[in-house]
Amino acid sequence: MKRTVIRVGLTTVLLLGISMMLFVIGENNGLTFGRQSEYKWYAEAIVTQQETAHMPEEEEAPTVEIPLDKQQMIGVKTVEATVKPLEKNIRTVGRVEYDETKLATVNTKIEGWIEKLYVDYTGRYVKLGEPLVEIYSPELYATQQELINALKWKGSARAEQDEQVAQFLSKDADAVIEAARMRLKLWDITDEQLRKVEEIKAPVRTLTIYSPVNGYVVEKMAIQGMRVMPGEKLFDIADLSTVWVIADIYEYELPFIKEGLPARISLSYYPDKAFSSKIEYVNPTLADRTRTAKIRLSIQNPDNELKPQMFTNIEIRIAFGPKLIIPQDSIIDTGTRQIVYVDKGEGYFEPREIKIGLRANDMVEVMAGLKEGERVAASGTFLIDSEAVLKGVAPLHQH
Repeated sequence: MKRTVIRVGLTTVLLLGISMMLFVIGENNGLTFGRQSEYKWYAEAIVTQQETAHMPEEEEAPTVEIPLDKQQMIGVKTVEATVKPLEKNIRTVGRVEYDETKLATVNTKIEGWIEKLYVDYTGRYVKLGEPLVEIYSPELYATQQELINALKWKGSARAEQDEQVAQFLSKDADAVIEAARMRLKLWDITDEQLRKVEEIKAPVRTLTIYSPVNGYVVEKMAIQGMRVMPGEKLFDIADLSTVWVIADIYEYELPFIKEGLPARISLSYYPDKAFSSKIEYVNPTLADRTRTAKIRLSIQNPDNELKPQMFTNIEIRIAFGPKLIIPQDSIIDTGTRQIVYVDKGEGYFEPREIKIGLRANDMVEVMAGLKEGERVAASGTFLIDSEAVLKGVAPLHQH
């Protein structure tokens, strides 16, 4: 480059010198102004021609020739780069689980013994308010007796002749009654049971525990005659009117997954039936071994068709809008560059570097390097690339 610049500079100086010399000679020999102008124009034309000859030309795009008969032999097909709506389908397998917001645990807050067991097997359906067990507790019995005695004490206080003493005794009786009632309520004695005790003026031997929800008994620890301690779990009850579906999403698919995306859920044993749902939750952490994150969907299950631990098929469709796309098979990925072979007509193909974006359903978004309507080789690309390598044809670098 330096030699070219020096050569152009020397040639220019030499021609300018010749022009000046001719101009001086013309003046000394009495040449006319028009003749002098011809000499000057001639010198400038030579300078311009020399400078133009050394200007760098634009680099032409290289091509490789594949005759039409050879294209048919190797199965070359071309497709047009078009702008179409791009949609990605993510398919995965889900598992039906209990809706954790509809799980209930039944336990007792007192020490005692199970005297009567109403629900005696796992899997039984129970309704809200249905009795589950009856527990005898000496402490509960004693507290009821204390409440009854306080009520009798209050009744006797009213018969006291001294009004001041009567008010004092009534006030103390009310405090004891309120404390006994509060203690029984904290042990889950219902208002109806309390009214019964106060009406008959006799303690109830056992405490009946009722179901807090509608659902199925999924775990039963209660056994007839067993001793129970405060806080000990007796039953787990699950309401299956709504169930969760838990699925795994691979790490490379997570950028497309968001809460609220619609999903279609189907089961192999119900081929004609599909359930619609939406992604409710995306787990913020990955499983170390599988490199997946869990997502959660909810389904209404009024007929109890979906049972926990069933497997389901999940399809999530994500629309990206119109994009310039080409088939994935038309791209040769070298690891650092993505190359396509553009059909230039008459058997010529131009290797061109492109910039790609989204990938979905065997199609790839082209962000730079191609225009809509240009045709690229979609099959036989590796054979075209091999021919280009043999002939030393390489794509131009994109800047």
